[in-house]
Amino acid sequence: MGMFDSFHINASGLTAERFRMDVISQNVANADTTRTDDGTPYRRKVVTFVEKNDPHASFSAYLASNQSKYNRTGMLGVKVGGVYEDNTQDFKLVYDPSHPDANENGYVEYPNVNIIQEMTNLIDASRAYEANATAFNTSKSIATMGLQIGKS
Repeated sequence: MGMFDSFHINASGLTAERFRMDVISQNVANADTTRTDDGTPYRRKVVTFVEKNDPHASFSAYLASNQSKYNRTGMLGVKVGGVYEDNTQDFKLVYDPSHPDANENGYVEYPNVNIIQEMTNLIDASRAYEANATAFNTSKSIATMGLQIGKS
C-alpha cells in the first residue's frame, strides 16, 4: 500500500456518501409525489456500494500493473454499485376522495417514503462522511509529519 492510497480510499468514501445523501434528499423531496412521468407514485430509491477492484487481486494483474508502471490511482476504496427502487415496501393508501389522483374508492397511493427512516439514513450517511473526512485529515497530517521529519 502506497503513501497516497489512504487518500484515494477516503476520497472514494466521501464521494460515495455524498451521493447517498443526494439520493436521500431526493426521497425526502418526493415524499408526497403521487404522480410521476409514468403516472405512478414516486418510488423510494436506495444506493448500494461495492468495493473498487484491486488490480493486485491476482498474480497476473499484479505482474501486468508492475510491467506497465501505470499509477493505480483510484483503484482502492468504494464506489456506487447502483441506485435501485425499493420494491420491498408498498405504497401508502390514504383516503382522500377530493385528491385528483384518488382511485374510484377515494384512496390515493402515496410514495413508500418513510421520513423517519430517511432522516435516520441521512444521519448515518452524514456520520460516515465525517468519519472519512477525519481519516483523510489524519492521513494528511501523518504525511505532513513524515515530510517534516525528512526535511530535518
